Amino acid sequence: MSEIIDSKLINGVQVVQLTAHPDQRGRFVETFRKAWFPQREFGDIQMNASYSDQGVIRGLHYHHRQIDYWYLVSGKIRVGMCDLRQSSPTFKATETIDLDADDPKGVYIPVGVAHGFLTLTDIVLTYLVDNYYDGTDENAVAWHDPEIGIDWGAERPTLSERDSTSPLFKDIDPANMPK
Repeated sequence: MSEIIDSKLINGVQVVQLTAHPDQRGRFVETFRKAWFPQREFGDIQMNASYSDQGVIRGLHYHHRQIDYWYLVSGKIRVGMCDLRQSSPTFKATETIDLDADDPKGVYIPVGVAHGFLTLTDIVLTYLVDNYYDGTDENAVAWHDPEIGIDWGAERPTLSERDSTSPLFKDIDPANMPK
C-alpha cells in the first residue's frame, strides 16, 4: 500500500512513498493511481519520459492549467520547487527533495508550483500531466533566482537555452503569475 505524505512546506505538494515488489527477475512498482489524488479531476492524460545526463538542471517551470506527477525510473535527482500561487498560504515557499530510484517515490506537483530537477546521476524520469502539450502553458523562472533561493548544490549545471534565459521572479509580468 502506498503512503501519501503532504509537504510541510508547500501547500498541495505530495510525496507518494511507493512499494516495490522485488523477486528474482527484478522488481515491480505501481507508480500512479488516480484515486490517490481525489482532490484533482484529471482531464487529458499524457505520459512523458526525460532522459538526462548527470549535472543537468531542467527548470524551474510552472503551469496555469497542468499538474505534474513525477516518478524516477533510474538514477538520483534533487527536485526543487517554489510556490508561485499568489493566493496560496505558502506563496514563495521553497522545498527540495532528493529522489533515488532505489527508494521509489512519486511527487505530485500542483498547478502554479514552479518545479525543476538537478540530475545527481544519469537518470530516467517519467512524468504524467493532466493536459496534452500545446506550448501555451509553458512558463519559467530562473533556476538560480536569488529571491527564490533554491539550494541546488550545483554551480555550473548543463542547461537548455530556454532554462539559461528564464526571467528572474521580479521580472515576470504579474499577469502571468499563477493565482
